[in-house]
Amino acid sequence: MSLWILDTDHVSLLLGRHPQVSRRVAVLGADVAITVVTVQELFNGWIVRINDAKDIEDLVRLYDKLSRTISLCKRVTVAGFDQAAGNCYQRILLENPSLSKKRLRKDIRIAAIALSIQATVVTRNYRDFSQVPGL
Repeated sequence: MSLWILDTDHVSLLLGRHPQVSRRVAVLGADVAITVVTVQELFNGWIVRINDAKDIEDLVRLYDKLSRTISLCKRVTVAGFDQAAGNCYQRILLENPSLSKKRLRKDIRIAAIALSIQATVVTRNYRDFSQVPGL
């Protein structure tokens, strides 16, 4: 069976206990991974929100969500951005200059990781990910 990499949006759905995503991940088990890029995006998001918290209830809720994110990172495989992924990322950008837009950078890094380990990306963002040849 292939390795399925959840994009950041799907990880957010999983953390939010989305029923369909949660069931599917439970069925796939060890065949599901996330990327270090997704970890970066999630942690960046929680840090900004925590730093902007207005009251103690907000802090409690946000730290709870950060704790759940940490727990998820301990339970699933986190695919790294190694030299093979870096080379793939450079090749994608060199061969497809239209993908070098700032808003696409993290998605292209996720795609490069997936391509470098021959994994499948699970995403609702077909518009952006479908632009990556071979993904």
